[in-house]
Amino acid sequence: MIRFEQVSVTYEDAAGPALRGVDLSVDEGELCLLVGPSGVGKSTLLGAVSGLVPHFTGGTLHGRVTVAGRDTRTHRPRELADIVGTVGQDPLAHFVTDTVEDELAYGMESLGLPPDTMRRRVEETLDLLGLASLRDRPIATLSSGQQQRVAIGSVLTAHPRVLVLDEPTSALDPAAAEEVLAVLQRLVHDLGTTVLLAEHRLERVVQYADQVILLPEPGAAPVIGAPADIMAVSPVFPPVVALGRLAGWSPLPLSVRDARRKAKALRERLAPLAAAAGAGAAFQPEAGAAPLAPTRPAAPTLPMLPTNTSRPIGEAKGLSVRRGRIEALKGVDLTVRPGETIALMGRNGAGKSTLLSAFVGLHEPAAGTVRVGDAIPHRTRPAELLRHVGLVPQEPRDLLYADTVATECQAADRDADAPAGSCRALVTGLLPDVADATHPRDLSEGQRLALALAVILTARPPLILLDEPTRGLDYAAKARLVDILRSLAAAGHATVLATHDVELAAELAHRVVILADGEVVADGPTAEVVVSSPAFAPQVAKVLAPLPWLTVPHVARALEATA
Repeated sequence: MIRFEQVSVTYEDAAGPALRGVDLSVDEGELCLLVGPSGVGKSTLLGAVSGLVPHFTGGTLHGRVTVAGRDTRTHRPRELADIVGTVGQDPLAHFVTDTVEDELAYGMESLGLPPDTMRRRVEETLDLLGLASLRDRPIATLSSGQQQRVAIGSVLTAHPRVLVLDEPTSALDPAAAEEVLAVLQRLVHDLGTTVLLAEHRLERVVQYADQVILLPEPGAAPVIGAPADIMAVSPVFPPVVALGRLAGWSPLPLSVRDARRKAKALRERLAPLAAAAGAGAAFQPEAGAAPLAPTRPAAPTLPMLPTNTSRPIGEAKGLSVRRGRIEALKGVDLTVRPGETIALMGRNGAGKSTLLSAFVGLHEPAAGTVRVGDAIPHRTRPAELLRHVGLVPQEPRDLLYADTVATECQAADRDADAPAGSCRALVTGLLPDVADATHPRDLSEGQRLALALAVILTARPPLILLDEPTRGLDYAAKARLVDILRSLAAAGHATVLATHDVELAAELAHRVVILADGEVVADGPTAEVVVSSPAFAPQVAKVLAPLPWLTVPHVARALEATA
């Protein structure tokens, strides 16, 4: 169905090819997973299947890519639209209409399908993706996860023979991600659809793949094989595979079920330690060893903030927020103290982003209060609010408007009234290899996040808010972010993360707060909250239950103690 024949892609002004010598095939009815560290060319390979590379992106393609016998060199993307459906990393770039139902129908209208066929497929897709209650909603009012499902649905309605998906679950909560993956499996198994997807959260998808394509490094030839074989040599791998490597299991498990079957001896070895620590022992994030990852530079040392641990840095009391006709938050109580890291979790549309936005004054309370330090956010001038709280949004590029990293840093110094060079010093600590002349849009997702975080930190706000900070990050970049956020906590900053990444919450957060329909339904220590909820429990917790360990670093440290 998909065939690459000695394909290389080189972009203008690039130091080397984004892809080199790619020779592979994906058969009809396969779910093929594309993996590799950030920046190795995964998005370029996906774009070559749909014809977006090079017809839309530019650059030079050598070799030949065919899809269902059509050569992408001679067939432009619109001439492949009836057989290839594509969903990129940014759903907003995908939409052309205003409402959910119109967006689901648009692609079929472009292909000239009969109205009765369009109506039937729209209804089928609304049910498949759990979008029926949103059919009349304006797309602009949806959460990012809901928008992601709409983007996927708008492609599914055309019934393409090939689906190309770039990070399809990155903005989805665990339950919604499982629903989308179940739909993809049904398309593969029942309809013979070919699915090629790239995903950084391998814990969600690797067990469903028929074949894995690994791009180990930029310009390197791909390694292709069965999922377990590739995970044994891959530089990126999910926690369940990391646990298998640590325990020496062979073959490596790909799912929690497989790992539990192998983990009896490991649980018996760890049980005495859990009993000695107490049945309710909670393994705090700061107690964990360094993650199992390649050696990386140390996080920057940040100056200590003057703190009063008895006084909250941020506080919401009985906070209610309305967004149009929707009551997004209902009587929310949340207290954030110095040095605390809180993971804010819940389904898509639960109100997580709205709560973060209320702390930076983007929403005026309909009832209740919200404060950061002595400031009331929606009544405080932005220049003054910067010294109390900073928000890194889901799309870090929304904070970056200059044409070079150096200019961005100079603007951050001016906005924060900080000494010249303050922001650049932070960037050097976070991104030691990024030159002043680099354009922010040329940075990887992880690098843009680090630059946006440096811009926010220039004003040294005691409270830092991050909305889906690991979206688009590979495991190495995520480990680097964990180090940075731990440094912030050690320096007295409080951090609130709105995230669907249960592994990040287990490794980093002191507390987890779960929202549902705008209300707080759980608030407590990480170990207690995530283990009590199957949807939010990390893989290691599921494998080792009822033992209290949450992450591979915790297990590694415990095993060292028994050696």
